[in-house]
Amino acid sequence: MAAPVRMLCFPALKHCGRSLSTTRGAQAGEKWRKEHGLARSGTEYGPLTDLPDWSFADGRPAPPMKGALRRRQEREELARRIVMLDSEVDRGIESCRKREEEARRIEEHKKSLLLKPKGQLLKKTKEPHS
Repeated sequence: MAAPVRMLCFPALKHCGRSLSTTRGAQAGEKWRKEHGLARSGTEYGPLTDLPDWSFADGRPAPPMKGALRRRQEREELARRIVMLDSEVDRGIESCRKREEEARRIEEHKKSLLLKPKGQLLKKTKEPHS
């Protein structure tokens, strides 16, 4: 009697394995959260991760947890990097502006060195301006 049961269960299990989902459970709702401007998962930031889990009975805050200290340090490093990159962009814009100004000044200087009209040509060029 055991042999027929085994024969019936094996094909059923064979087909079940194909219909099982192999995606991560942590991806649930990830697309929706991204579309609404939230973190990929519910544990990246927010009150559940940023606020302390407990406090003393007299109202004093709990000492920061290791994860909170690590996240704070990562945010500080990110803020320093942002400030550094912003100052680099500002310096780049300023140097580009100076190069353009120098190129314009050199072009004006080259134009001032060109030969000037003399005689009748000088009179003709001055008449329309007068």
